[in-house]
Amino acid sequence: MSKNKSTIDLTSGSISLGLVKFALPLMAGNVLQQCYNLTDTLVVGRFIGKNALAAVGSAYTLMIFLTSIILGLSMGCGAFLSMKYGAKEDREFSIGNWLSFCGTGLFSILLTLLVYLLLGFTANLLAIPTNIHALFNQYLLIIYAGIPATFLYNYFACSLRAIGNSAIPLLFLCLSSVLNIILCIWLVAGLGLGVAGSALATVISQYFAGLGLTIYSWQHFPQLRFKKAAMVYDQAISKSILSLAGLTALQQSIMNLGILMVQGRINSFGVNVMAAFTSAVKIDTLAYSPVQDFGNAYSTFVAQNYGAQQADRIKQGNRQASCWILAFCLVISSLVVFWAKPLLALFSSDPEVIQIGIGYLRIEGSFYALIGFLFMFYGYFRAIDEPMISVVLTLFSLGTRVLLAYLLSEVPAIGYIGIWASIPIGWALADLAGLYYLHKKAVKPTD
Repeated sequence: MSKNKSTIDLTSGSISLGLVKFALPLMAGNVLQQCYNLTDTLVVGRFIGKNALAAVGSAYTLMIFLTSIILGLSMGCGAFLSMKYGAKEDREFSIGNWLSFCGTGLFSILLTLLVYLLLGFTANLLAIPTNIHALFNQYLLIIYAGIPATFLYNYFACSLRAIGNSAIPLLFLCLSSVLNIILCIWLVAGLGLGVAGSALATVISQYFAGLGLTIYSWQHFPQLRFKKAAMVYDQAISKSILSLAGLTALQQSIMNLGILMVQGRINSFGVNVMAAFTSAVKIDTLAYSPVQDFGNAYSTFVAQNYGAQQADRIKQGNRQASCWILAFCLVISSLVVFWAKPLLALFSSDPEVIQIGIGYLRIEGSFYALIGFLFMFYGYFRAIDEPMISVVLTLFSLGTRVLLAYLLSEVPAIGYIGIWASIPIGWALADLAGLYYLHKKAVKPTD
């Protein structure tokens, strides 16, 4: 398979240097994406108010759940392509690329139609307070239109990363982030379009990134073009992709379903808790998002080396990746815990909202290393063609989180603090399960 000069071969050379070089664009890209999400939240909170902030926050949680399914499918397809790229199996790579695109694209279209059909029931399903129903539905009506664009960006981003290029997705994400920030400020603060302006800014930016990356990939990366000879149905390849993509999508959706279920419990505590959670989660996600994409980068490293049958290199990579994750998370945890109050003050001037958010960040922020290792486990097991283990780990985390969130928050003396505490406990249990499977499942190179 011909290699583009802008791709990185992770099957040779320094492991740490290769990982860092490949991971940095992914990490920077995720930070940028979270920055423009932060901008949306900041603009909505400052220029519209806490009711709009609560409505947009709940809608955002729902969208994260929906798009996580598409992201999971794309990541699973990317894992398959990484393995075939590392093994230099050109035919399987080309057919797999075609089948992956068609399958994920069709699912994205059907998902878009489904959510629009269910729009009228969504607010009640998520226990949204009646006084913000109109704002919630107004936001969803527009933001749902961006789902196909999300598919295009994530599919080609994962495909490019599969062949060792993480820089180009970053470029388009940078441009779309800047565009979103400009549009959001203009439409919300300038034209006064409210939550509709925030949603419209996001959708326009999503299509810019999705269509732009699609066109660029086809023009500059011949490996990703759909070749006529590869436009066929291969049962074995299809089965392999379906296993990886389906289970990865299941793992991603389960993970975010847990967040969505917790959001429903949070909504029952009223607008102040909702607004605080919306602001704090944005900071929280921004803080640990780099380590999430480090886990995705590590998944590509493992998949390429798994395809190339380099088991010893994978084992070395496990140790080095763990050290990088621990060091990064300790620094970020310290910063978030220390700066919790001024960070939250950017989103709201309401003292109660800020105080509630501080409690969340100081609990969550102390344990970022736990979710950092969890992301590494997700990527590792996906890359060695064991996606079911990632599903099991997610169920450990999800089950504990949801169960404790509802049980603890029912105790009057604990209240919503129990929801905050349930999350790191879930992370910890999933990490223990991940260590167990890591030792039980020896790295098995492909035949």
